[in-house]
Amino acid sequence: MNTQQSTPDEDDVAITPETLRTRYESGATVDELVASSRLSYGTVLNRLHEAGTEMRTSWQTRRMRQDPQARQRLAAHLRTLYEQRGATLTELAAVAGDTRRAARRLLIEAGGTVRTTQQTLRMRTATRAAERQKLARSLRARYEAGASVPELAEDCNYSVATVYRLLHQARTPMRPRHRHGPSDGTRKRS
Repeated sequence: MNTQQSTPDEDDVAITPETLRTRYESGATVDELVASSRLSYGTVLNRLHEAGTEMRTSWQTRRMRQDPQARQRLAAHLRTLYEQRGATLTELAAVAGDTRRAARRLLIEAGGTVRTTQQTLRMRTATRAAERQKLARSLRARYEAGASVPELAEDCNYSVATVYRLLHQARTPMRPRHRHGPSDGTRKRS
């Protein structure tokens, strides 16, 4: 418990829930807020909850104090995941080991802008489309090298119909369907 005496400047500052929240989120403990504000422990907790403060555990406070740059690094990492990889707030919360609300706060602290659900869906759809195009080009190259559609389907664990669809998306010139054997024209006629 911190037993510091308050300075005259601290006495002049109104003790609002937002002020307590700001000081708490800057790293102060509840005990330190009680000592500096001269409010009871319960009153400080009530005001923090009233301001919508996300409460820390004691180990989170220790970690925050041991490495003051950790929060900034985590926030920057979450922003990268969010903006470049299309992660959702739920996924960020899992990475941070915290709630969605805390992940959102960290994202905003790092200068990120929160997307709408529709924006996230569009971003993920575009990413999946790019991956699908890459797969289609890969299948086309293997098909043109002589692999059959059933072989490609088995290798990729897709249905034959899906492989055909991907090959058509890649604008692959198709061989005749029922021709068996090598595709390079080495077959002899009798």
